[in-house]
Amino acid sequence: MFLTRISVTHPVFATMMMVALLVMGAFSLQRLGLDQYPNVDVPVVVVVTSYPGATPETVETEVTRPVEDALNAIGGLDEVTSTSYEGRSVVVAKFKLEVRSSAAAQEVRDKIAAIEANFPEDAKKPVISRFDPAAEPVLSVAISSASLDVPALTSLADQKVVRQLTTVAGVGQATLVGGRSM
Repeated sequence: MFLTRISVTHPVFATMMMVALLVMGAFSLQRLGLDQYPNVDVPVVVVVTSYPGATPETVETEVTRPVEDALNAIGGLDEVTSTSYEGRSVVVAKFKLEVRSSAAAQEVRDKIAAIEANFPEDAKKPVISRFDPAAEPVLSVAISSASLDVPALTSLADQKVVRQLTTVAGVGQATLVGGRSM
């Protein structure tokens, strides 16, 4: 009721207050910091271990479970998910947002180094990497042809498309995914 009474009795004052708020909002909007690609530190670490020739069940029991058990002892861990494929184990450790990704990756490396000797002899050294949103692909190109077979199309994509994309200024990496060589 107080603001209503002042606005009715002093309409010029109420109008000037609204104009002042509008001008302050316009100046604040211009000075508002905004980044199209903000620098975000996502505390996610991925452990990929190759075990050639092993079935998914063997990979799970001999590689994936020991890695999960070792990672579960790390502080600040939010979630651990894993997938066992034929000849490959992928374990993703998601940490709480307060944890720095570099510190999380170092803790994961330490835990994996402690259990690495217990892996099967044929298992390769685990690859431990931090998830980097900036490394995600910005552009994906699919190529098809009615007249070329898959090996010829793969060769064309590798020799023409990938090589020309890598010469473009600002392109960090161009990778050929899929296809079949001759």
